[in-house]
Amino acid sequence: MRGMADFDTSWSIRVYYEDTDAGGVVFYANYIKFFERARTEWLRSLGIEQLELARNTGMMFIVRATALDYLSPARLDDLVVIKSRIERIGGASIDFHQEAWRDAADGSSELLARSSIKIGCVAVDTLRPGKIPPHVRLAMQSAATAAKTLTQASAPAAAA
Repeated sequence: MRGMADFDTSWSIRVYYEDTDAGGVVFYANYIKFFERARTEWLRSLGIEQLELARNTGMMFIVRATALDYLSPARLDDLVVIKSRIERIGGASIDFHQEAWRDAADGSSELLARSSIKIGCVAVDTLRPGKIPPHVRLAMQSAATAAKTLTQASAPAAAA
């Protein structure tokens, strides 16, 4: 099990009726929405607003590919924590690893779903691939580096 320090960011969402299917569990496609919201809020925390990015640079992010493994269902009223980590930043793409966890009142956590999501940077007007704007790349790299540094710093403490 990975610790929080292994991830670049964490974002929580409460499960509502609208998120569940007839069986009372989170509808499988909603995990994709949860992961999208977590990435968007992470960008926002780095000072990157999606609408401003499109207006000011003519570039936007799109989902190019997803792969999800569903391990355990989330249910109504669960608090789901989405943990996100950048696996790779390319010239015009970003690969994310994201996980959905349920936190219990006793402090334990259960992995619900994990995903590999490939994001592309494209021009707003043509939807053709384009370079990730330098200020966005720098903000993402800085956040990912800070998370890795935190992981390395906490590794000796965890081993002790």
